[in-house]
Amino acid sequence: MKAHVWVMLKSTVLDPQGQTIQRALSSLGYDKVQDVRQGKFFVLELDGLNREEAARQAERIARDVLTNPVIEQFRVEITE
Repeated sequence: MKAHVWVMLKSTVLDPQGQTIQRALSSLGYDKVQDVRQGKFFVLELDGLNREEAARQAERIARDVLTNPVIEQFRVEITE
C-alpha cells in the first residue's frame, strides 16, 4: 500500500519560490497564470497495514517528520 503526501506552505505564508516561478511563467508568455504555490510530494511505501492503519501512520509521519506545522499543511491519500 502507498501513501501519497502533499506538503504545501499555508496560504498565509509568503511563497517566494512560487512567486519566482509565476514571474518566469509570465515572462514566457503565460500571463494568465496569476499565482503559483510550490510544495513537496512524498510517496511512502507501507507494508503490513490495513487502509485505516496506513492512513493514521502516514498522517503521523507527515505531521511529525515531513512538515513544519507552523508554516506548512499536508494532505494524505492512501492508494492500493
